[in-house]
Amino acid sequence: MDKQSVVALFAHLEQGHGEKFFERVSDDVDWTVEGTHPLAGRYHSKKDFFAGTFEKLHQVLPEGAQLFTENVLIDGDWAIVELHSMATAKNGMRFNNHYCWLCRFANGQIVEVRAYLDSWLVGELFRQNPV
Repeated sequence: MDKQSVVALFAHLEQGHGEKFFERVSDDVDWTVEGTHPLAGRYHSKKDFFAGTFEKLHQVLPEGAQLFTENVLIDGDWAIVELHSMATAKNGMRFNNHYCWLCRFANGQIVEVRAYLDSWLVGELFRQNPV
């Protein structure tokens, strides 16, 4: 794993091809979304991660969220990826969040993620757009 391959992998998210990105995420990924908001938690599979995050977000962000990569740093098996999103909630609220994902790779797949984001903004998104 090198910086160029991680940048290429995250480009799938920028281009709206999330399925291509998630092909490289292990089915039994250990994904922690840090914070105190409706999406926070520790997910022990890709399926659980989708149920706990994307399925909830789809209810309040009908057009989804486009992610953009800002910085990528590599240290051994770890990639530190800084991202931001642009989205509009069903009530018109702008949901432009910032993220830092720490991704551990093994055998070419992401096997662990710790994701940091603006907890207040996520909480406000769900307060203004109840599901």
